[in-house]
Amino acid sequence: MDERRGLFTLLLGLTTFVGVASAHQVQSSRFTAPIPLSLLFGGAAVTVAATAAWLAITGERSEKGRTWPAFVLPKHVATIVRYGARAVFFVGFLVTIVRGFAGPQIAAENVATVFVWAVWFKGVGLLSILVGSPWRVLSPWRTLYDGLTRIEGDEIAALGSYPSWLGSWPALGGFVVGIGILENLTIVPRSPAATAAVIAGYAAVMVLGAVAFGREWFRRADALEVLYRLFGRVAPVGFVTTEDGHRVVFRPPWTGCTCPVERFGLVAFVVATVYTVSFDGFTNTPEFQELLFGLRELLSTGPGTSVFIYVLGLAGFVAAFVGVSVVMGAVVESGGGGGSGGWRGTAVAFAPTVVPIAAAYEVAHNYPFVVERLGRLAAVAWSLAVTPIEPLDLLGWLSVPVFWGSQVLLIVAGHVIAVVAAHAVAVARYETLPQARRAHLPLVVLMVGYTVLSLWIISRPVVS
Repeated sequence: MDERRGLFTLLLGLTTFVGVASAHQVQSSRFTAPIPLSLLFGGAAVTVAATAAWLAITGERSEKGRTWPAFVLPKHVATIVRYGARAVFFVGFLVTIVRGFAGPQIAAENVATVFVWAVWFKGVGLLSILVGSPWRVLSPWRTLYDGLTRIEGDEIAALGSYPSWLGSWPALGGFVVGIGILENLTIVPRSPAATAAVIAGYAAVMVLGAVAFGREWFRRADALEVLYRLFGRVAPVGFVTTEDGHRVVFRPPWTGCTCPVERFGLVAFVVATVYTVSFDGFTNTPEFQELLFGLRELLSTGPGTSVFIYVLGLAGFVAAFVGVSVVMGAVVESGGGGGSGGWRGTAVAFAPTVVPIAAAYEVAHNYPFVVERLGRLAAVAWSLAVTPIEPLDLLGWLSVPVFWGSQVLLIVAGHVIAVVAAHAVAVARYETLPQARRAHLPLVVLMVGYTVLSLWIISRPVVS
């Protein structure tokens, strides 16, 4: 009961900062789609469904663990890159806090607001999707903790091992509050001082948690580490440690999505990742504004209504995934198959297969935002260190139709990869191919429906 009251108090406090969500979109006028949207939605749904049907008919299995070697990165080069990247990022972390409090309180001119929300949070996410998570190297809280352990001479874990019952729930809480609410639904990203306060406060929590429970705290409780590690599952580039250094290899993007997550907390985290990036896009639609103001009038509530909508929707998405997991297990059992761990076993096995959907939407929704802010960050940093210059225009080539078309392709590709990953898990998990087909079907239906929903969300703000 105390935990519920604490959560309620926290959410209530966040409503103080609720404002208009910032859109991570290319800003321009609407345009007419080259084909009817109904035809586009139908074609995308057929593409995803046809992929699943082809896999079911042919019984094709993905070659788990298959890679194609590219080149070897020598040890000394890897060491220079690792320590150089860590040092640069840590300096950026310190500058963010100092300039956030002491610099100009104008979002477009302060390194804190320009760097944190786009280049850091979103940019590192996109990098993780491409080459795997770099967060264990970049994490400033790990850098601070490593400094403390060097002073102490040994790993610090004042309270002993990380409690197994906590699982990844602290990371989920951090993600929901930090990304789902603070970033998407409040005015914090427009305030340098508030941004610096969020980063400093989160850093303190991370370092204190590690001092209490050791490095395992970062792996389980750091929302960014968990998020980037999940995104890294779809990376087509991997690194294998060898005697000579690190071998860079290429792999199918579904390879890392066929291994189950550890516990249900990570299942909820995966669902929250998919839901949150979609919700961020949904806030840019006229339908969201109608829903928001309609509920505010109905419930006589203030700006915090958007937080209520977000949390309610998240609960609905988690419930939907659990429901599909239950149906998948029931369908297999009705055909004479084994239970395979019940709905929880099904959920932890298939949750990673929806990560490609989250990753694709993350790239589709945020790459212009990251590129634009990279140009602005370069100008802010140069102005701070040398002389004032105008922001670099890195998006002059990107028209709204091209941006929308790239979103469509990325989202459909993400769903196709997810279908392939789910098929591979089903074939490996169940004894016969017919059982795998039956288990896969409910998830395919969900993925087809979500394909159409995602395309509708990205089309509403820009397509007339």
